[in-house]
Amino acid sequence: MDLYIAAFGFGLVSLSVIAIAAVGFTMQFGITNVINLAYSSVMISSVYVAYAFNHAGVSIWLALIAGAIFGAVFSFLLNRVLYTPFQRKGTSLLGMVIVSLATSLMIQNVLLAIAGPYNVSYVQPSGGTIRLGAIVLTVVQVLVIGIAVVLMLAIHALLTFTRLGKAMRATAANPTLARNCGIPTSRVIDVVWLITGALCGIAGVVAGMNSDTFAVGNGPGYLITIIAAAVLGGAGQPYGAMLGAVLIGEMTELSAAAISADYKEVVAFAVLVLVMVLRPQGLLAKRGALAAAG
Repeated sequence: MDLYIAAFGFGLVSLSVIAIAAVGFTMQFGITNVINLAYSSVMISSVYVAYAFNHAGVSIWLALIAGAIFGAVFSFLLNRVLYTPFQRKGTSLLGMVIVSLATSLMIQNVLLAIAGPYNVSYVQPSGGTIRLGAIVLTVVQVLVIGIAVVLMLAIHALLTFTRLGKAMRATAANPTLARNCGIPTSRVIDVVWLITGALCGIAGVVAGMNSDTFAVGNGPGYLITIIAAAVLGGAGQPYGAMLGAVLIGEMTELSAAAISADYKEVVAFAVLVLVMVLRPQGLLAKRGALAAAG
């Protein structure tokens, strides 16, 4: 029993990482109507940007900020330079998926040429451990959970209480009507890519902090769990992504305790397939773009 309680504790860390990433991914789709399969490539690129700063002597926490800034700027440019021109030409949703997949492959191969295939790790203080019964977490892992909680509360406040959040929801629901009502939708979309890109960068760096080592090849694995959480909760729904992250994070860690850690991604993929077959709309059925935020 202690093994499963410990796995539950590790699941808290995993779900925190997945939640940060999945919320950014699902907001991109819900507001901009782009299924960005290059998301995980931006994520792993941010990991290596933070790694470069960290190994130049910068604190891991400052390197985390650098990774977030890089993720924000890279995502913004990706949309402005690549995705927006295709959307203006009327490229279908499937066509955009293909474009983003091709982009992901290009980013990964460029990064592989620069960083190589080797496993690397951050230089970070070991700190201590915090024990709560059979749950034993490092100080860094507890801080990762704290970062996720703060970010989820910030996203909730953004979508619920701010004019920008209302503009985001209006743009997601009907961009043409929002534009006719005076909402600068193009500017709103730019801000969305900056915010979600920052979430992507933060998720990547905290995932690297939580791992003993990481490599360029970790990117596709990130994408499977992110999509599984987003689809499980309901595509385009930030709160659904949070719920999906909780379920996926705990299921993968508990399955690792029950079977093997090698099957974590298999479990996430199996959940994704089951949801697509049994409830493709997700647990929080979408009643409108970002309806849960309203």
